[in-house]
Amino acid sequence: MTHLVDEGRFVDMPEGTSAPAILVEGLRKSFGPVHALRGVDFTVPSGTVLGLLGPNGAGKTTVVRILTTLLEPDGGRAVIEGHDVVHAPAAVRRNIGLAGQATAIQPELTGRENLEIVGRLHHLSWPQSRQRAVDLLERFDIADAADRPAKTYSGGMQRRLDLAASLIGHPAVLFLDEPTTGLDPRSRLGMWDVIRELVSGGTTLLLTTQYLDEADELADQIVVIDHGLVIAAGSAEQLKDRVGGDLVEFTVPDRTRLADALAAVSGLSEGDPHVDQDAGRVTISVGVGGSEALVDAVRRLDGAGVATVGMSLRRPSLDDVFLALTGHGAEDESRGRGGRRRGRRRRGAERRADTT
Repeated sequence: MTHLVDEGRFVDMPEGTSAPAILVEGLRKSFGPVHALRGVDFTVPSGTVLGLLGPNGAGKTTVVRILTTLLEPDGGRAVIEGHDVVHAPAAVRRNIGLAGQATAIQPELTGRENLEIVGRLHHLSWPQSRQRAVDLLERFDIADAADRPAKTYSGGMQRRLDLAASLIGHPAVLFLDEPTTGLDPRSRLGMWDVIRELVSGGTTLLLTTQYLDEADELADQIVVIDHGLVIAAGSAEQLKDRVGGDLVEFTVPDRTRLADALAAVSGLSEGDPHVDQDAGRVTISVGVGGSEALVDAVRRLDGAGVATVGMSLRRPSLDDVFLALTGHGAEDESRGRGGRRRGRRRRGAERRADTT
């Protein structure tokens, strides 16, 4: 049993166990009529990566803002490195770094100046700030642009500079809120390399993302949030197993034959196939023995005279998991009008709360 003592620090863990770097229990937050979080629970062991997934408006950023002491929860508790975010916010801030969705760099200042100023804000001396800036500029491969204004940097360079700034204080826990949004594929892969390097050095990471392949690639554990609730948690493979085995997928170029295609493959799976009407794509969960199901599907479609392209057998992706859990894909939800409205209402409410 743990006990709350001294500025919200939890101690007295049972012998043989270690406290998680992040502990979240029953976290709740509302903005007027909008229930952003409705009882969120998860833990993150030290030196691991948690991928927090969900569409726009799901509650991911609200979780991050609470864990980084920018918002107070309405209920529940959150503990970072043994410190309660409500009772000991200063202690929490000494242990964390944050790279938010929007970069916090000053565009008129050079990369070097940005990092040196952040160092001073962390109470480093000027010599320490200068040396820390040099080290991070080299580490993030932007030393050649160190004395250029940050506004002249590419999007990928600005994200790396912002991440470097979040590491000035040697944080034990780092929060990355959709760090690769808007980056080109090359910059995105480069950011992945940086994240892997941080974790190999012992940093604990909480990564929010809408990119399911990103969580699949980087996260040790994944928590899926939808409408302010945790709807699934586990490793990527554990979540994929919930879909139920292999998937047969194909596209029907002639959209008028989609109904015929569905009738032809009826019975290949226990559940109903998923159909993307716009793309003409059909996905069928076939469980084990996927190769036999693939051959059977080809025969049935050929017998019905339905032409297809891209016939394939594959393992489930995290997008398939999200679809199975919610009935819609993550990208569908984030593009949806309702999802955009929820996101705008919540962001507006958060901004108003910050000014009060």
